[in-house]
Amino acid sequence: MTKKIKPETQVIVELPSNAKKIKIKPEKPVAADSKSRVKKSKNKPETLVIVESPSKAKTINKYLGDKYIISSSVGHIIDLPKSRLAIDVENGFKPEYITIRGKAKILNELKKQAGSVKNVLLATDPDREGEAISWHLANALASKNSDIKRIEFNEITEAAVKEAVANPREIDIDLVNAQQARRVLDRIVGYYISPLLWKKVKRGLSAGRVQSAALKVICDRESAIDHFIPQEYWTLEAECSHHGKKFSAMLTHYKNEKLKITNKSEMDAVMADVAGRDLTVTEIKTQERRRKAPAPYITSKLQQDAVNRLGFTSKKTMIVAQQLYEGIDLTGFGPTGLITYMRTDSTRISENAIAMARDYIKNNFKPDYLPDTPNIYKMKKNSQDAHEAIRPADVSKTPELIKNDLTRDQYRLYDLIWRRFIACQMTPEVTESLTVNLGSVNSFFRATGNKVLFSGFTEVEKLSKSEKNTLPSFKEGDAVPVTDFKPEQHFTTPPPRFNDASLVKFLEESGIGRPSTYAPTIDTLIRRYYITRSGKQLQPTLLGKIVNDIMSGHFGSLVSIDFTSAMEEKLDEVEASQINWVEMLGEFYTPFKELVDQAEINIAEMKGILDEETEHVCEKCGNKMMKKLGRFGFFLACAGFPECRNAKSLPLGKCPKCDGNVVKRGAGGRRGGFFGCSNYPECDFITRDTPSDKECPKCGKLLFTKKIKGRGEELICFSPDCGFKVELLDEPAVIETPEEDAEE
Repeated sequence: MTKKIKPETQVIVELPSNAKKIKIKPEKPVAADSKSRVKKSKNKPETLVIVESPSKAKTINKYLGDKYIISSSVGHIIDLPKSRLAIDVENGFKPEYITIRGKAKILNELKKQAGSVKNVLLATDPDREGEAISWHLANALASKNSDIKRIEFNEITEAAVKEAVANPREIDIDLVNAQQARRVLDRIVGYYISPLLWKKVKRGLSAGRVQSAALKVICDRESAIDHFIPQEYWTLEAECSHHGKKFSAMLTHYKNEKLKITNKSEMDAVMADVAGRDLTVTEIKTQERRRKAPAPYITSKLQQDAVNRLGFTSKKTMIVAQQLYEGIDLTGFGPTGLITYMRTDSTRISENAIAMARDYIKNNFKPDYLPDTPNIYKMKKNSQDAHEAIRPADVSKTPELIKNDLTRDQYRLYDLIWRRFIACQMTPEVTESLTVNLGSVNSFFRATGNKVLFSGFTEVEKLSKSEKNTLPSFKEGDAVPVTDFKPEQHFTTPPPRFNDASLVKFLEESGIGRPSTYAPTIDTLIRRYYITRSGKQLQPTLLGKIVNDIMSGHFGSLVSIDFTSAMEEKLDEVEASQINWVEMLGEFYTPFKELVDQAEINIAEMKGILDEETEHVCEKCGNKMMKKLGRFGFFLACAGFPECRNAKSLPLGKCPKCDGNVVKRGAGGRRGGFFGCSNYPECDFITRDTPSDKECPKCGKLLFTKKIKGRGEELICFSPDCGFKVELLDEPAVIETPEEDAEE
C-alpha cells in the first residue's frame, strides 16, 4: 500500500517490514509561465560584496538588491605572524603571510560564498590598508572565483555605492606595495630593536619607526621644560573711565622705549612717575578685517578640534568617526552612513557636495551668507589627495534632526563636522578693530577693542570673535581720567607639554606619519607606559625617557624627524610607482642592520635599573619592598620573590583626609580605574582625578590634576583645611585660524 502523492512533495514508498525505506524526490512539474522561472533565477545572488566591518555591511545591504550577498572580513584576515620576523631579508624582503588566528572560519565562509556566485567585489576601506586587505582576499579567493574586482566609495550612500558597483576596477598594486613596504619596514624596525630592549632593559618593551620618533618629540619637550629658567617681568594696567564707561589700557612704552620691566624696583619707579596723571588720546586707528571661512576637515584638523572643543582623545575621535562613516540606524531611514571617509589629508570637495552645501545655505540663510562662487581650498604640498575632505554625506540630515538616534559622542562629533562643512562654503566674518593710543608725560598706553560687523561663516561655526573690551567713543585730544593703576608681576613660562591636539599638529607639520597613524601612535605610547596623561598633557614616564635615551643615543638617525619624514615621502613615491619598494627597503636595511649590530655591543646592561628599594617592609616576610614596573605602571613587590609573592599598589602620596597613602585601585573598567586611600575602609577618600607627582606647598598632601570645564586643568589639594590650587601649564586650545584679510 502506498500513500497518495501530492505534486512537488517527496515520496515515501511503503515496503514490507523487512525492507529498507527509500526516499524519492519526484520530478518538479514545469511551470505554466516561463517568466516565473526567470524571476526566480534573478533573485539568486550573483555577486558577493566583501567589506571590512559588519556595521558597514549592514548599511550597504539596504542599497543593493537580492542579487548581492554582503559579507564582512572583520578587518584584516591575512597578515604577518606575531611570533617571528617572517620577512626574508635575503630574498627581496618577501613577507610570509598567514591567516590570522581565529579568522580561518571567516575565510572559509567567504570562500564558500565566493564559489556560489558569478563574481566578487572587494569593498574594503579606500586607502592603502584597505587596498592591501582586498589584495589578500583576492589571492585567498582566487581558487573559488576567477572574477574578482575592487570597488571603493568615499561615502556610504545609495548613489555612491551603486556608482562604485557599476564601475569596478582591478586592484591597484602600487597602493598594495606602498602598504606592504610600510608593513615590512615597521616589522623590521620593531623585530630587530625590540629584542635588544628586552635583553638590555626589560621584557615587553617595543620600538617602532613612527612611535619612537613621536616619543622623542615628547621627551625633548619635557627636557626643555626641565631646563627652563623663568624670567621675571612686570606689566602695568591703567583702569580708565570715559563718558561714564570703564575700560582698561596697557602700558606699552616708557620714555620712548618698548616696555621692559624686570623687577619690583623698576616698577616702583614707573609707578612714581605715572601716578596721579591722566591720559590723553593721541591716536585712533580703526581697521576692518575679513576672516575667511576655514577649510573642511582633514583627519589631523578634526582630531585637533575634537580635543580642544569636545575633550576627545585622538583615539576616541577616530572610533566615533568610524561609526558615523559606517552607518547609524536612523529612524525612518535605516542604517545610514553619515560622513565621508575619515582618514584623509585633502581639503577637496566634490562638485555635488559643494552644490548641496550652497543649496542649504541659500535656503536657510540670508543672501549675504552665500558667496558668489564656491570657496576652494589649497592643499598642503605633500597631500596624497586620495579622498575628499571629511564632510556630511547629506547636509539635510542636520545634527538636530537625527540627534535622538545618536549617542552623545556621535552627536557632538557629527555636529562639529556638519557645521564646519556648511561654514566652509559661506562668506567671511567681518569685524572692525579699534586701537586707541593714550599718552602721558613719559608713558604711552594702548587700549584695543573689536566689533563684529557681519558674522559670516561664524553664524553656523560658532567661532565668532567675542567683542572684548568694547571701547567708548573717542576723538583725538580727549582727556581720559585714570581711576587706578594695577602693576602685576609675571614670570616667563616654559614651553607647554603636548596634548593630543598639539602633538598631532606637530606630527602633521613635520611629516611624521599619515592620517591613519596619528591616533594609533599616541595609543601605543600610552599602552607601553612610555607616556601618561596628566590631565590633557602627554608626559613621558621614566621608562619612556630610558627607551628614548637608548633610541636617540644608538639609533639617532632612525628617530630623527628628517628621516621619518623622508621615509613617508618614499612610501608616497612607491604608491606613485616612482620607485621600487624592494629597492627602497634594500637602501634602508643595510645601514640599519649595522646600527643594530653596533647597538648590540654598545648598549649597557640596564636590567633592574627600574627596580628601586623602598622604605616599605613586607608584612608577610619582613623583607624590603621593591618598586617595580608592570603593565599599568609602578607597583611594590617583595624583594624575597619568588619565595614571597607579596605585591601591592605603590603609594602615590599622602591621603588628603588621613595619615594613609593614596594608591591606584581598579586598573581596568570603562573609566580606567580610580584612586583611594590605603586605609580603606577606615578612610573613605576616593577620586577619579589623577594624582600628580607634586606635594601641596601649604600642607604637604598630594596634589591632584582636576579638569575645570572650559578652562583646562588645575593642580588642586583636596585637604579640607587647605584649599590650595594652581592653574596647570598646558598647551593652549588652538582653534584653526583661517586666513585673515585686512582692509583699511
